[in-house]
Amino acid sequence: MTIREIRERTLRARHLMQRSRRQRFAVGAFNIDNQETLIAVARAAAKLDAPVLVEVSQGEVDAIGLDNVRDMVDNYRAEYGVEMYINLDHSPSVEAAKKGIDAGFEFIHIDISQADHGASEAEIIAGTQEVVEYAKFTGALVESEPHYFAGSSTLHDEKINYAEIKETFSTPEGAKSFVTATGIDTFAASIGNLHGKYAVPKKLDLQLLAEIRKAICVNISLHGGSGTPLHYFTEAAQIGVSKININSDMRVAFRQALEKVLVENPHEYAVVKLMPPVYGAVQKVVEEKIKAFGSAGKAVL
Repeated sequence: MTIREIRERTLRARHLMQRSRRQRFAVGAFNIDNQETLIAVARAAAKLDAPVLVEVSQGEVDAIGLDNVRDMVDNYRAEYGVEMYINLDHSPSVEAAKKGIDAGFEFIHIDISQADHGASEAEIIAGTQEVVEYAKFTGALVESEPHYFAGSSTLHDEKINYAEIKETFSTPEGAKSFVTATGIDTFAASIGNLHGKYAVPKKLDLQLLAEIRKAICVNISLHGGSGTPLHYFTEAAQIGVSKININSDMRVAFRQALEKVLVENPHEYAVVKLMPPVYGAVQKVVEEKIKAFGSAGKAVL
């Protein structure tokens, strides 16, 4: 894309975030591992007339490539006629974040603590400030948080230690200070959400979320949405969350559907013929989240 086209897309992305705040809905940010997952997200968005973010973290970038992700999303965006943008999720360094900006990604999440869990707040602020300044060229929206975000995008057998997690909860004062220091567009709040899918449902502190919403004027995102009872999402959107990340729920649906179809078709080696049930399983998860987020029917093309 040309710089002009990139800037037009990022401006539309900013308008989407403004609409989400004004109309009280959240936009789903769905991680993709492959083309099949992307197709499922695009089909769900088309069916429900919902705006969506497709996101890739560093592992997915390494496997697919930044430019390939940009091209694939643009192709399916046009094919299905959907409002769809790209988020670079948990970019572990300033350099990696800049590459996402150069590739025309509309949303950039810079996560200094992802690569260095012990990074100081001063280091995180300095790196985030650099990305915010660099992103001004294209208008990309920058997201960040002042500390390491717990969990991982997989299945966890252990129970959730809320006493430990609460030590890293966001505070209204801390959120305001970080937003002021960095100039970010989106603050990633920690209110009981954590990455991965656990044996027990997650519990979100919505009162704390409401206090954070009052303290800052930028967008708020929730990471680690998988394994969370849907009513939390609906309430969070009403409070003023604009973006909710989903990954593990989709991965579980993908793998379980694939395992089932492989067992049922032991003599089929044309993999493409095995994929429709897998698309469907992942699409079902995406549709469920979109409805809970309140973003169905909110696309503007």
